Amino acid sequence: MTSWITRAAFPTGRKTAGLLSVSPEADLVAPLAGPDRDAARELAAETLRAAGIGASDRVVVALNDDGEPAGSLVAQAAAGIAEAAASVGPRGRMRLHSALEAVGATALVTTPTGAMDFLARLHLEFLLDPLDLELRHILLVGEIPSPNTSAQLASEFETSVRELYADPFLGVPIAQRAPSGAALTPVRDGLLGLAPPAKDVLLDAPYGAGLAEIVVTPSWHSSLGGAALRTGHAVRLSGGEDGVPAPAHTAGEHVLIRGRWVSLPKIASALARIDGLASWDLRIKRDGTLDAAALHVTFARESLVGNPMWKSRIAQALYALTPVSIDVVVEPEVREDRRPGTVTDERGHHLGRDRSRLS
Repeated sequence: MTSWITRAAFPTGRKTAGLLSVSPEADLVAPLAGPDRDAARELAAETLRAAGIGASDRVVVALNDDGEPAGSLVAQAAAGIAEAAASVGPRGRMRLHSALEAVGATALVTTPTGAMDFLARLHLEFLLDPLDLELRHILLVGEIPSPNTSAQLASEFETSVRELYADPFLGVPIAQRAPSGAALTPVRDGLLGLAPPAKDVLLDAPYGAGLAEIVVTPSWHSSLGGAALRTGHAVRLSGGEDGVPAPAHTAGEHVLIRGRWVSLPKIASALARIDGLASWDLRIKRDGTLDAAALHVTFARESLVGNPMWKSRIAQALYALTPVSIDVVVEPEVREDRRPGTVTDERGHHLGRDRSRLS
């Protein structure tokens, strides 16, 4: 019998042995030791090869290395099929430029907003020509890209741009696609599926119209192989699709900000312990190249509105939960009644916390 698992209900890792992948919030502890890690590396290598990486490429992976996604794992996979590979992390853009030149990179693996921010800084701050890098491949992973991101990168760098889909639980790239509206192409059958947001059943292709959630079925994994993992990524189907589209939205108790899954229940729990807080609204936008998040809070007492210690307590509570930078904005009005927290996603990504109410 298939076990259906969401990110919020991922099995505890207290009794899991071997090498573990721990998310930044420590709400997800996934085993990735021995044969599982070898299998993950092979999957990632197959995905990179399908996206165009070849034996003559020199790959720089500019991703975080704490499980979402796994930069070192992608670099190790690339090293097995390319001439050279390095994991440099999401470093400052000028240092990334230096790393690309030092390695003699022909391929860059990064997030969509990271690539766009890099491009903007090359033009506006460093007055450097993107063509001088002579990149042949840019592979984007870990975020929902803004419209025309791939087309602009392809034009500015005169390079091939592909989108990768990484399992958001284990950080392993398992599918890729051309940025032209094509469906995701898993490197093996049975890795990806779609399910209704409120019903634990895989849909059969061709799919009908409506909202669906991407489900990962990691048959290659020793302990998770029998599970259907709800990713939190959602798509709107027009009807008749045979493949799994690239994610355009998110759904559930986690919201994706700068490539990180931020737990809304954990924010609510931390803020519930702060006396005098009446309501909060997490607002996310992408006005420029990067995501920006701000927590707008309303107090129940006038004396707290201008109190820097209370604002600092909220900022420290957020800092303890996630590495994502979230500003704290205190609203000037006072509200006596306490209300549940809300999310306002100006990017149009997050559709709601309650899957049963999504359609």
